[in-house]
Amino acid sequence: MGMTTSAGNAGHYEQIDCYTGVAEADPHQLVKMLLDGALGKIAVAKGLVTRGETATKGEVIGQAISIVGGLRSSLDLSKGGEIAANLDNLYEYIERRLLEANLNNDLAILDEVAALLREIKGAWESIPQELRSKPELSATAV
Repeated sequence: MGMTTSAGNAGHYEQIDCYTGVAEADPHQLVKMLLDGALGKIAVAKGLVTRGETATKGEVIGQAISIVGGLRSSLDLSKGGEIAANLDNLYEYIERRLLEANLNNDLAILDEVAALLREIKGAWESIPQELRSKPELSATAV
């Protein structure tokens, strides 16, 4: 019979909290959560690069790339016009730069990508509350 640790219990509750947050989130909140997730992965990757933990760093950067890919795939390029096209190009650039950062253990690239994601997040958060629930907004400008 195994013993559970308080750290294991805390991790379990963290997962439940995350799942609950996703289930209760509107599309605007989901995008914010994804951006926060990508930024969190990049921060973790920076620490892993610094400590020389190459294998784990690769996994974490891969997770960040997946999150950015999810944001990119959610764009509606047919309805989003220039904004969606620009975001598509920016997300593609971020994915490429994350690959480069992974290959070269480059902290400067991770900083650059984090700054770009923070800029997108800031713009996303500045959308007025009354516009956040409009379907055309969530379909075009993720």
